[in-house]
Amino acid sequence: MIRTSKIIEIDGIFLGTAIQLSGEQGQRFYAAHESVRALHNAIKPDVAMLARQVAQTFRQNQAVSYAA
Repeated sequence: MIRTSKIIEIDGIFLGTAIQLSGEQGQRFYAAHESVRALHNAIKPDVAMLARQVAQTFRQNQAVSYAA
């Protein structure tokens, strides 16, 4: 069975991939960027919800990095 996937990136930075789970069970996140590693294997009902969480985590971690 071929599963669909969608790249999640912000400002040209590749953060990871959303992978469709079998059936209609949602999307699993495969983290590729250290700033969102805590979300690796997170499951959300749809890509939009997953992408929002990844973006929020990325931006929070970027703000912390700049503040340090």
